[in-house]
Amino acid sequence: MKRLLSKTFRNSVSAAKPAQPVGAVAATTNPPVHHTGLQPKDTLPPVPHPCPYEHISILATPKGLLLRPRYPGHTQDLSESEVRVEWGKGGKVETLSPDAVEADWDESVVVYGILGFLELYSASYLLVISSRNEVGDFLDPRHTVYSVKGATAIPLVEDRARSVLAALASRNHIVDRRASLLPTEAARAAHAAEESAVEPVDDVEGDTNMSRVKFAEEHQVKLVSPNPDKTSFDIPDESGPPSPSSTVSTQSSLASTSTDTVAKTLAERLSFWTRLSKRNSRQIAPIDRSLVEQTDESANEPLDLESIVKDESKDPEAVLESIVNSTAPEPKTIEEKHTELENKIVRECIREFTRGGMYFSYTFDITRSLQHKHELIEKAKAQNVLLENLNAPDYSQRLSPVSETVDVLAEPSAALPLWRRVDRRFWWNEWLSKPLIDAGLHPYVLPVMQGFYQVSSFNIPREPVASEEGNSVIVDYVIISRRSRDRAGLRYQRRGIDDDANVANFVETETVMRVEREGTVNVFSHVQIRGSIPLFWNQQGMALKPAPQLNPERTHDQNLHAIQQHLDKTTAIYGPLTIVNLAEQHGKEGQVTTAYGQYVNELDPKDVKYHAYDFHAETKGMKYENISKLIDELERTFESQGYFWISDNRIMSKQKGVFRVNCIDGLDRTNVVESAFARHVLNRQLGAVALLSQEERRTEMDIVFNDVWANNGDAISRAYAGTSALKGDFTRTGKRDLAGLLNDGVNSLARMYSSTFADWFSQAVIDFVLGNRTTSVFSEFLNKLQSTDPRELIRISKIRADAVATCVSRVLPEGERLLSGWTLFAPEELNTKVGDKFEEKVLLLSAKALYIISYDYTLEKVKIYTRVPLGDIIGITKGAYILSPLEETSRDPLQNAGFVVSWHVSQDQDTRVTSYSIRNSLDLSSPPTSPPTSASGKQVQTAPRKSLLPLSRILTEAAAPVAGQETAFAAFKALPIDPARVRRESGSFIQTTDELANAKNCKEAVDMIVDAIRQACKDIGNDRHDFVTEADVVSLAEAQRMTSVYAKMEYGVKRLLWLGS
Repeated sequence: MKRLLSKTFRNSVSAAKPAQPVGAVAATTNPPVHHTGLQPKDTLPPVPHPCPYEHISILATPKGLLLRPRYPGHTQDLSESEVRVEWGKGGKVETLSPDAVEADWDESVVVYGILGFLELYSASYLLVISSRNEVGDFLDPRHTVYSVKGATAIPLVEDRARSVLAALASRNHIVDRRASLLPTEAARAAHAAEESAVEPVDDVEGDTNMSRVKFAEEHQVKLVSPNPDKTSFDIPDESGPPSPSSTVSTQSSLASTSTDTVAKTLAERLSFWTRLSKRNSRQIAPIDRSLVEQTDESANEPLDLESIVKDESKDPEAVLESIVNSTAPEPKTIEEKHTELENKIVRECIREFTRGGMYFSYTFDITRSLQHKHELIEKAKAQNVLLENLNAPDYSQRLSPVSETVDVLAEPSAALPLWRRVDRRFWWNEWLSKPLIDAGLHPYVLPVMQGFYQVSSFNIPREPVASEEGNSVIVDYVIISRRSRDRAGLRYQRRGIDDDANVANFVETETVMRVEREGTVNVFSHVQIRGSIPLFWNQQGMALKPAPQLNPERTHDQNLHAIQQHLDKTTAIYGPLTIVNLAEQHGKEGQVTTAYGQYVNELDPKDVKYHAYDFHAETKGMKYENISKLIDELERTFESQGYFWISDNRIMSKQKGVFRVNCIDGLDRTNVVESAFARHVLNRQLGAVALLSQEERRTEMDIVFNDVWANNGDAISRAYAGTSALKGDFTRTGKRDLAGLLNDGVNSLARMYSSTFADWFSQAVIDFVLGNRTTSVFSEFLNKLQSTDPRELIRISKIRADAVATCVSRVLPEGERLLSGWTLFAPEELNTKVGDKFEEKVLLLSAKALYIISYDYTLEKVKIYTRVPLGDIIGITKGAYILSPLEETSRDPLQNAGFVVSWHVSQDQDTRVTSYSIRNSLDLSSPPTSPPTSASGKQVQTAPRKSLLPLSRILTEAAAPVAGQETAFAAFKALPIDPARVRRESGSFIQTTDELANAKNCKEAVDMIVDAIRQACKDIGNDRHDFVTEADVVSLAEAQRMTSVYAKMEYGVKRLLWLGS
């Protein structure tokens, strides 16, 4: 047992240490005393440290970053081991013995925790919490909750890291003035030299939950971009390092003072690369100088934009091209492109963590409700009793005997590290923390939750008894919203359900109330959940009120299976479920809403009740007080559910089931109804301790309660939609008025702007941070100006695998051995490289032949296939296959590669088509007959001929390319290499694998496919000289000639809209 709990790093240190470094022990391997064969993340030291370090010192050394805990009032603590993160991409993490490296820790910078690691194109980054806000204490001063206020990305490149750390130390001294974050001597000297010229800047201690799009109160015309007249930004002076951290976003709009800035604004918005490099350092979180500096700015002097626009000799395409080329030329090399893209990714990552809504605690788990924790404790105690009766106690669960009294704030498995105790559904930085977890550095792993947290209190009148003094009592009221990371994302990018039964915008909201009555402390808890409608549906954010639509690609059985999985999973966690659907029963929302009710009724699950309440119809005329009728209808449900109640350290009652409230977004209407439910439950809880107030006027409780729930709605709305919640005036005041209605209109416009123009890149970053996508998601963004749902990628990969399997079973003759199978992009017809239509074909390679198959993915059947014997293949040409020259990603030959297979036409070939007659083979000996023509030359078609046209056309198009020709060919383009990860139940990740999984790009995938075909031909004796040649299938010059002016203009306008935010 001692060996099982052996330490993952050494804690002892002698009184005197030699100056030279002691051999380091890699954290990813086991120390010499470890013999269990377990990974470091699965072991614990004999005296575990279950809480993450609150302060961590960071010091740059020639070999890497050194980390160790810092305790207030102690400049040194030799009993703690040090951790080194080596320089370089994918920096190795290793533990060192205490004081193993001679270092001056007085020069270190102290941070509040580690968010994790980012590994990008050219470097890796250590994300740390540089500033925090204390939100409040959860029922005990030892249980403090914080929000992330500022974050810093430290590059694992020595010179850049030293610059960032020096700037962070300087900021700690100038801005925060925190005793725990000690500035270095260099920072003090720099501050002393500049103190007379620089005024102190105070950190914003206010609301960190600003809306992403904020409208000014002044009646002025605003530009949501940096003022084009301003050619210089607030970049720190060359003599000092830049500010490395991000704080709360500030208003970025600048008043327009000129009427001639249309062309300049157009230039600012047309180029993605301009937006990458020209960011105001006060608006976007600067990391270090490389992230805010212009690259070779002097070489690209802007031209006179107005003269370009007014030049009538140029067509619109040339004007757009001139504007972009003169103001924002694309990076000249792949390295420059990756550097600029990397800078933007880091900024956006920091913004996601610092815009408000990220919470953490060092001392307890904030991801589980009170009742859930006590249920886990009871379960562990019952298991321990059972094991003791079997004489096999689990010594790792050292729990007190089962008794009637409980500790309200007890933590299940308190000896385990905090990251082992949290609910992984709400742990947002797990993927970023993976290097620390794998290294077994438990105290350095700090779980962060997205959602909302607020602690408040109010006085409520009472009639004092003998042991009480005063006519009022203080009630503590806490609200905690936990937003799930599963199917996480933004409003129009993530809707409905996925194949793993996860729904978008799933939020668990718990309200905790504590009040003392007659000398007894009573703690109440109540949980509600919200989430998107659990069907496969989507909604395009291109209009102010877009209509939700069921996904036409999903069948009835798929929707039924998904909703059943979701309801089963939800009831297993929360108990009986009462669905309250607030969406419109008719109109735009009617299709999805009606289907929701029909599917639930069809399933008729045992522990699920469905209640439809058309919010807009029932509260028409802004009569939100009508929600009380809904509460009356559900009164029996409130009574049966109850709430969790601990009085005098005894559990009096438990909550049995939850409400699952939803509208279309799960935001505004949901927040109003959830707040009404919470108020009704609060009244019931206060009534249980004889504190129900009967006053008609607005009380202090009304004001505090409404404010808490309005803040909660705003926080969830900002996380999902980009603006504060609509109908917030009712939630705050209990009344709905015209001013609130007008404000809702402004917020709706802001949401449309955000979803249409600003959310696509943010969604790509969210998927990357959560570990659902690799850096390929950013290449996809640059190519398509949007990103694909990772679950959709996984689903598509399964569909493609099924297509290959179906084709093998339908096409391959009995006894013919399959070598490989792929899905590839190809023209619909043979003998062409660029056709009018493209499709995904299935290419099968057997030991005898190559099968080129057109497959219907909707009907899951083979449409037509051509069998080419391997002996007839005369050669393969591989190279660049570029179909669009508009975007740098679509022009990259590494990511746009293909090949052409050529063969002799012979009688051994076979082409068959799926038809509804016995004859389905095609006679290639003669071309198909043409329709008869009249004397005037016009085609004559009879009615029967017209009715047979669809099948005839298929036969004609399939046969015509090869009929009467000696050779034929087929062109194929490799599909994008875009791996997506799947999360296991344990929280770890696996990556979907296939034959081309090891290919880093399309060119490597093409090489693998061509090599396989060549080897198969060689095995049957077809070993021709120069069998494989390298040449462009479609070159960039050819693609440019084929691209029309209209297509270029359309793409330019699209970039203006999507990237102009």
